Amino acid sequence: MRTNDEVESESSVPYTSPDCIVQDFASRGLVLLAPESLGISPDVHERVYTKEKAAYLAKDRVTPARVPDILDVLNAPGLVAACNQLVGENWAIVPFTHNASFTSGSRDQHWHKDDNGPYNGRKQRHHQAVQIEMLYYPQPVSELMGPTATMPFSQYWTFNHEENHDNFAGADHLDFAYMLTGMEGRPVSGPDSEYDLADIQNQRTAHDVRMREAVINTGWPLVKQFEAAPLQRGSVLLYSHNTFHRGNHRRDDWRTWEDNPRFMWRFWLYRTTEVSPSIAEEPVDIDWNGMGVDPLTQIDVSDVSDDVTTVWRYHHHWLKTGAPPSPRPEMAELAGDSLEQEAKRLYHQIQEKHDEGEPMRVGAAYKLASIGDTALAVEYLARALYDERESVRRAATYGLVAVGREATETFLTAAASPIKWVRKAGIYGLGDASPLTDQVFQVVEDRLRNDSSVYIRSVAAGTLGCLGRRAVATGIGLSLVPDCMEALVASLAREENRPGMDIAQGRSIKYVRPTDDCDICEGVGIDLGLERFDLVRSAVRENVLWSIVILCSHGLDPIGSVLGSTVDALKLVVAEDRNVINVGFAMDALNRLVNLGSDDDQPVPLVDALRRELPEIFRTSPAQAWEAVVRGGIDDHTTAVFGIGR
Repeated sequence: MRTNDEVESESSVPYTSPDCIVQDFASRGLVLLAPESLGISPDVHERVYTKEKAAYLAKDRVTPARVPDILDVLNAPGLVAACNQLVGENWAIVPFTHNASFTSGSRDQHWHKDDNGPYNGRKQRHHQAVQIEMLYYPQPVSELMGPTATMPFSQYWTFNHEENHDNFAGADHLDFAYMLTGMEGRPVSGPDSEYDLADIQNQRTAHDVRMREAVINTGWPLVKQFEAAPLQRGSVLLYSHNTFHRGNHRRDDWRTWEDNPRFMWRFWLYRTTEVSPSIAEEPVDIDWNGMGVDPLTQIDVSDVSDDVTTVWRYHHHWLKTGAPPSPRPEMAELAGDSLEQEAKRLYHQIQEKHDEGEPMRVGAAYKLASIGDTALAVEYLARALYDERESVRRAATYGLVAVGREATETFLTAAASPIKWVRKAGIYGLGDASPLTDQVFQVVEDRLRNDSSVYIRSVAAGTLGCLGRRAVATGIGLSLVPDCMEALVASLAREENRPGMDIAQGRSIKYVRPTDDCDICEGVGIDLGLERFDLVRSAVRENVLWSIVILCSHGLDPIGSVLGSTVDALKLVVAEDRNVINVGFAMDALNRLVNLGSDDDQPVPLVDALRRELPEIFRTSPAQAWEAVVRGGIDDHTTAVFGIGR
């Protein structure tokens, strides 16, 4: 058996330099951080691995409480600095959702995207870097140890889900028949494998072939399978939550697996702040085609079309500034009828058919957004927003978001549509593009309070957090942030948890369907084996609390007069909510109120009292979301009360 030290002595894949993080993420959707860039002792990785292996061999549940050294990784200076570039300062972690180790073994997942909300739920996908995934490997990973498989350059393309029940649950799949035929349940390697070892190690099995063909069959530019290996111990992979990826089977001798397990920790990170226009630096336009061969994946991007690079250009600029870029330089040569003809051409391109047309549809929408005539862009994108085809509406929605605040009226009109899917697009678009005005707030609050669709109410809940986040950054609508918080708290009093859809329907979460009570996949129930919790979920409650964490990440001043009612509501959730994910969000929000403070540093009696009470508030729950609250600056005293040494 090869030792981890022998694995680590192998040369590793190229790691991302700090000055390339934003550029590579905007294009490739994936960056890889070297262990030495984290700024923590290598001993931390060894301690994580040793404690995790002991728990694994004892068949105990692995959690941050059992392996507290993982909290040092989450606060590692280099990791924090990298994530600050991608999801802004004071980023947060979704609690109790896959925040524990994954052990590679004998089976393959198929290609899928994780949702950008809690476990197995459905949520509107942001193209903007609102959420990313973090994978951490406490031991070296060889090419035979089941390295995580990803599809770089896939993050901006997806499939229909609104009326496509194969993708009703949060994870969108490339090849849903892989599950339907039972292939996912068959071991590729290990003692029960039907394959020859040589075929396993040389990736010639039927499973390997199917994985490669699924990628090729998309017809999307640049995409191919990339396996993250070999890696040094302590490596961190960051990628867009929209990136297709999968769990991979091991190819080494299965008799060594128990003594040499391959662990991976996964965390879902989300944005709570945006770049303030007062400090944003205008980035230089990049010659994307001039980048040549991508050093990490060895994919040549020289000939990729401007349907793709226009999307990259927008997101690179947005990551740097929080705003759309200027019109594309080549548009300066067009005017009058020529510009109108170009807009019509792009409008027709948005209507490309079939899954392989996704990059052309989305690319055309982003090109319209940067055509140099905002009114013309909005006119054609608004027309596409009402198309009967979901793929066209989806492209139009992202194009209007890329237009920016000038798309607000279009989104407001859509938010009042009798067509549910248009209404959802309108509410979502307001969150990703619009300033927080009284009219915008009133429309979103009304949908949160009154819409018959659980899906739309959950989108409205998330939109209030996005609007508040932007208001703090820009100063526009800052006085309405307390109204956003008040609306969110009021929603908690109305919305109820429901039994996890897998439990209620008696089937795998991948096969659940909408019901009369709920038109969105709310995910599997999670109780952590604790009597206090039930196998229940609520898309609206979870999105409400997600947004409350965002608003609580800016200190006390933006919350204003609703601070007391907010604290009371959050304490009630921690003490009584039967949904453990809600409890984790509420803990994080309370923790941020205590630790992120007020701008003028004046004592606030309510917060001072909350600081003293926090350990006891946490104690009302048998599970604490340490992976989440550590990012909110929790103090050592509070963790020490629970025996969590850091």
